[in-house]
This record gives sequence, structure tokens and C-alpha cells, in this order.
Amino acid sequence: MKKRKSVYIILLFILISIMIFLFFNVEASTKTSGIENFPSSYQPYLEEILKKHPNWKFIPLYTNLDWNYVISEENVFGKNLVPKNYSDSWKNTTPGQYNVEVDAGWVDSSKQAVEYCMDPRNFLNEVRLFQFEELSYSANTNSLDGIEKILYGTEFYNRQVTYLDANGNSYSMNAKYADLILKGGQTSAVSPYHLASRIKQEVGPFLSHSSISGTVEGFKGLYNFYNIGATSSSEPMGAIKNGLQYAKDGKGASAETKRKYLIPWDNKEKAITGGAIFIGSSYINVGQNTIYLQKFDVIDHNGDGMFWHQYMTNVLAPYSESKSIYNGYSKTGILDTAMSFVIPIYENMPEIPTQSPSINTNDFTQDNTKVYCNANTVNIRTGPGTSYEIITTVSKPTKMTRLQRGLQSGERWDKVQLENGIVGYIYQTYVTEVPPVQIEKIALSIDNTTLQKGESKQLQITITPTEASSHKVIYTSSNPNVATVDDSGNIQAISSGKTIITVKAEENSVQEQIEIEVYSKVTGIEIDQSEIFMQVGDTFKINANIEPEDANNKEILFKSDNLEIATIDEYGNINAKQTGTTTITASSKENSEIKAECKLTVGRKLEDFEIHFDSSLQVNSNQITGIDYTNNTVLNIKNLITTDFDIEIVNNKNEILEDLELVGTGSKIRVLENSNLLTEYEIILYGDANGDGKINSVDLLVLQRHILEIEPLKEIYRKATNINKNGNKPTSVDLLLIQRHILGLKIIEQ
Repeated sequence: MKKRKSVYIILLFILISIMIFLFFNVEASTKTSGIENFPSSYQPYLEEILKKHPNWKFIPLYTNLDWNYVISEENVFGKNLVPKNYSDSWKNTTPGQYNVEVDAGWVDSSKQAVEYCMDPRNFLNEVRLFQFEELSYSANTNSLDGIEKILYGTEFYNRQVTYLDANGNSYSMNAKYADLILKGGQTSAVSPYHLASRIKQEVGPFLSHSSISGTVEGFKGLYNFYNIGATSSSEPMGAIKNGLQYAKDGKGASAETKRKYLIPWDNKEKAITGGAIFIGSSYINVGQNTIYLQKFDVIDHNGDGMFWHQYMTNVLAPYSESKSIYNGYSKTGILDTAMSFVIPIYENMPEIPTQSPSINTNDFTQDNTKVYCNANTVNIRTGPGTSYEIITTVSKPTKMTRLQRGLQSGERWDKVQLENGIVGYIYQTYVTEVPPVQIEKIALSIDNTTLQKGESKQLQITITPTEASSHKVIYTSSNPNVATVDDSGNIQAISSGKTIITVKAEENSVQEQIEIEVYSKVTGIEIDQSEIFMQVGDTFKINANIEPEDANNKEILFKSDNLEIATIDEYGNINAKQTGTTTITASSKENSEIKAECKLTVGRKLEDFEIHFDSSLQVNSNQITGIDYTNNTVLNIKNLITTDFDIEIVNNKNEILEDLELVGTGSKIRVLENSNLLTEYEIILYGDANGDGKINSVDLLVLQRHILEIEPLKEIYRKATNINKNGNKPTSVDLLLIQRHILGLKIIEQ
């Protein structure tokens, strides 16, 4: 019986051993790119990045490793280091290990530092994400154009390759540096973007760098673009010579190794491609194809275990290098190109990512309060300060949970978790605690939803439940040009039209709306001329304008008091029938009491043999244009008129002008017979806004005052300042045309 029991114990032990082996030796696997393939705690961060960079792809790397197991394997003395001058929160404080220099100036890191640096969720923003950039070659994302953008600003950019051999002979290749880098990436299976960036980092922007000049004595015709093997030396140019020695013979490498790396690197193509093969073979081509994976060996592709093949000991290396890569890409303008990022995922990860050791825990107190954003466009950052990267932005009334309340002196920051799971920091001023009793409903009422222009009314609101009636609500108008609303619900009607007044709870999304219409009554009407002279058989259109401009009902009714003298149609077109006088009336259809009048005098028709105007003048019934503004004296104008009748010209004040005085807008040409007025013509000089017969800065000032509604122009001057002659009211465009005329850039056509 005891023997059988022993067998069971042995079998159970073997089974447990197999399970443990399987648990810790499940090979990492990647899934198809796509945010939906990531755990929910990753997704909101990636969604924010994708909004800015829709061409970026995120590939999940399922390590199938338990988080606590990974941390225990990495949190081994000497495996992860930080500078000795860092705060104790970054350092291993175990007695006997505290501040022990593993390397000169470097000490063992704390467990918190390892947890912080290994949790990918801490670095899912557009800057630090580059520690996960896929360094393997990809035909879908790597291109010549992208390589050239990285090389921009260096002598490699868009440059044909030339090189020297050992005897100093020069050779020119039918290829550019970008071509060689792309080919090197394809051959080595390493991202050519990574290779281009590394070349810039190692040899700088100049082709004259000693590592790639081919002119170093003793190493002529040899090239090392990545400074491979360029170990430090006290000898002058020692590091460069060591690198060129590697380019020459691999520093004693085997024949097989030299064949693999194309050594010797006696031309630039072999140096770029062979060096790329060297870079790829050690890490990238064995699956450690990101900076993160080169630091943290959490994959086992060759069956040789994990956590030992680590390129660097600085625990913050991926964090630091990611920003350098981002800055380089940003400066060269390739951030919007297609890129891939391989992001590790662990089992049983903590719900909230580990806080950075740089953040002082004494500056916060634990909290679990529901709060909301009380301002527009507030940044959520990776740490408590504006020097930290932005994760996302929020606006009122976005809800969140305050995980920690800031106690800092000066600017205070809170640690919060948004409803989508994002954890970050927000300036404390921009958060307000959600009250225990919140607004559930808002009801609006007003005694009349139609307001007269200039009228103000109070909007009444009822909040449910009544316990929340003192809570703050936000009033907005969808069209403040129609009506505004203040913080107390007072609506002010501005101009005709419709607008939506919205009342929204600041603490949540509860809101209600009401449509307001503003009606603008007719207050006046204006006819462009107070007196008109016409001849029998003439037609003329008068213009009448309703005031104010935004009046709802702009319909005008025209009437002639004596239809035998003249008729007028609904559009203001006058038809002169016989000699005599009549009154033309324009009245508002909305309010017939509002009207304007002008006196119409109809004289006999003057035949062509009785009066003739020069062809340079355009005569339209009783208005004349086409005046030459450089020859517009009374005498000049009279010389353009042929008649036996007497001619006199008066200014806009009805004062008779002498022969050498100037004729301008509003001046009138009077035709007299035996001192009796037969007819008169009104003059328009385009650009002359004040009637002085000149076009100068005074006209600019007069028109500007009209546009600003300081001093409106009479209709005849509005016509004269409508330089485009399109019948519209003068605008700033006409102001510019007058200015160009004054400067001699473009003369106003009359």
C-alpha cells in the first residue's frame, strides 16, 4: 500500500514539473496587427495615438509569461542599473546592495523601477512608443522616400555614392546612399529607417567623417558606417582606427564570419550591407527586434532561455532612446509615414500600471473620488507636470476617477483614471468633485420663444431633483449673432434669425434645448434720391432700402401720386409719361406708416439736335458717369455738351460752380431755357466719396466711416464707392480698390 502511494506521489511530482515547465516555456507569439487584438487596458492609449497617426500599426506580442515571474527574473542584482545620483526610489536599497557600484557611477535599480520600465502601458504615447518600433525590414512600411527624409539635412541626402580604393582611385556608383541603405535593410532583414538613423548617430551628417572617408592612413579604402568594433583607445583616433581594423579583417574573425559580414568593407556598399547584417544577426534577426526587447529578453526563439541576452543594463535605456528616435523622425518629417510597433503583453498584469519612481508618493494622498473636467481642452499627461508627454485631452464635463489627490506646493496635479481606462495626471484646478446628488433633468420655459430685436427675456429653468437645483449649469447659444445668453439665463435678441439655447449640467451630460426666433421689425425706409428729373419717355429705377438691414420683411410697395405724369412698378422702375410733377412713395409692406418720398419732375423730351453729350459720357436717364477724373473742371464738362440751351453746373450743396472748379459726385448739370429749368443730370465720379471731385485719402476715410457704421453715406455716394459697379453696398474690397487707385497700382474705370 505504501509502495502504491509512493508511485502516486512520484507521478504527481512529474505532472507538476511538466506544468511548471510548460508555464514558463510557452513561446511568445504575435497576432495580426490591430488595436482589437490587445487587452482592454492597452486599447484606449493606442486609440489616442491612432487619432494622430492613422498610418501606424500596432502588433501585440503575447509573451505568455506571468507578470510577477518576469519581474522576479529581471529584478536580479546587477541586471538593471540606474545612475548613482538618482533618488532612492530608483535604487535597490537592500542592505549590502545599496549604492554598490556595479559599473562606474551605476548602481542596481529598485523593483519599482523595473516594474515601471517593463510595463508597456506606461509608454503608450506618441513619443515613448518608439521603444517598441519594429526594427525588422518591412516592404509595407520601409521606402526610399522615408529613408531620404531621415537623411535630409545631411550630405547623404539625395547624393550619388562615390568612394576611394586603397590606391586613392575614385569610383562612382549608379546608386544613391538611400538605395544602398534600402538594399542593406533588405539583405540583412533590418529596418532601413533604423540603419539610416544609426548612420546619422554614429558618423554624423558629413561624408568627411574619418570612419567613412576612406583616407585614414593605414586604412585607406576602408569604411565603417556603424562604427562596429570602434572601441575606445587612448591612441589618437584610436576608436576610429579600431573600427577600421574591424572593417579590414574583422579583428581576427573566422573566415566564415568574414564571409557572413562581407568583410573587408573596402567599398561603401559592402560596408553598409555588411554592417547591417552584423547589427541584425545579434538581436533583430533572433526576435529581439525592438529596443524594448533588446533590453528586456522576454522571448526564447532559439531555446537558449530568457532574461540574459540583453544589449544594455540601463533600465531606462528604451525610455531614453525612444525620445531620441521620435525627435529625429519628427525633425525629418516622417512621423506620418507607415510604421509598425511590436508591443509585449504579459499575463496577470496589475490593473493600474506602476507609477514612475520619479513621482514623490508624499506629494499625493490616496483617493477614490468621482470628479469631472470643468474646462475646455485640458491635457492628460504621463506625469504631474507640463514636461511630461500628453496622453490625451479632455473637456467639460468628462468624468473620471481621482486615484490620488495632489498635495504638492505650488501647482497641484491629480492622478486620474478616465472612464475608458486611461490613467494619467491632470492639473488639479481643472477638476471638480461630482456631487453625491446630481442633476437628472432640466426643464426650460419662456413666455414667448419669438423675441423682437433688442428685446431681452429671462429663461426659466427647473432642475430635478430639487436637491440639485443649486448646481451649476452652462448656457450656450448656437448662434450668438442672433441671440446671446448669459450665465443667469438672460437672453438678448441681437438680429433676426433662429438659434438654439442649450442648458447643460456642468457635472454630467444632462441637458435641454429650446429654439428662439428673433424678429427684426421694419424701423425705416430710405429712397436713394430725394428729387428726380426725367424727360418724357425715359425710364429710371430708384432704389429703396428697408432699415434695419436684418429686417424680416423687406417687401416694399411703390406708388406714384399721379399716374398721368409717371408710373412705377413693384421693382421701382419709373416710366415718365408727360410733363409735370408727382410724388413717388415707397412704403413698408409690414407697416404702411413707414414710408419715404421723393419728388419727380418730368420735363419735355429733349431731342438729339437740342442737346448732345460726347460719347465719353454715359447718360442713364438723369445720371451721368464716364467723367475723366483728370479733366473734370466745369469748363471741361461743358465742352463735352453741345446745345443752344444754357448750362450751369452746381455742386452737392446746389452752389453754382465756376468754370475752373472741379465737378464731383453729386454735382448736377442743369439745362435752362430762359432761366427756366428744363431738366438736370446728376454726376457720379467713381471713387469720389465726398463730392469734391478728387480721389484721395479723404475718400478712404469717408468710406471707412461708412463701413464701420459711424457715418452712413447718402445713396449717390454709395453708388460712387461701389467700384465694382455690381449694385451692392460698398465693402472693404472697394476700399482696397480706391487705395490701389491712389497708389497708382490700378486706376478706377469711370
